[in-house]
Amino acid sequence: MSEARPAPESLAALFWAFTRLALQGFGGVLAVAQRELVERLGWLSREEFLEMLAISQVLPGPNIVNLSLMIGDRFFCLRGALTALAGMLAIPCVIVLGLASVSGALLEHERMAGALRGMGAVAAGLIVATGLKLLPSLARNPVGRAWALILALAAFGAIALLRLPLVWVVLSLGGLGMVLAWQGLKAPPPGGSA
Repeated sequence: MSEARPAPESLAALFWAFTRLALQGFGGVLAVAQRELVERLGWLSREEFLEMLAISQVLPGPNIVNLSLMIGDRFFCLRGALTALAGMLAIPCVIVLGLASVSGALLEHERMAGALRGMGAVAAGLIVATGLKLLPSLARNPVGRAWALILALAAFGAIALLRLPLVWVVLSLGGLGMVLAWQGLKAPPPGGSA
């Protein structure tokens, strides 16, 4: 039986949590989402976060939007899903539209272009740090840590180095991952009886 976890007290708390998440995540919200939802708020365990993230990655649309919908639905059903989505999008959309109206003049300055490149590097570093932080959770994954790392490196090599089409990489490596997970779920636990 899983331990009881805290939950958002109200729809307003859910809205502001996702608004805070979105406003902190310039260039990528995933790293911030893991820190906020798992470590700070405690609404999800690492394993629950990884499971929801895995599902959100195979659904159409941005991962973090799918994740916000699932988490909102988990706590407040449809109202929660819509509230979490509004938290992710409302205030950031206003900010982006405001910046877009002045971006032409700002991007002509070399310092602004350099600042944006620096923010991209920070976002990449946050994603790597989140991956390393979530690495211990792979020990309980049915695929196993070794296979998960092999699949991740193969995906990186296929996409970043070999420039293979994403759809074929997802279908082939994703299919292999599903087969490995299915075998892992069928197998009796180590040291236990079947």
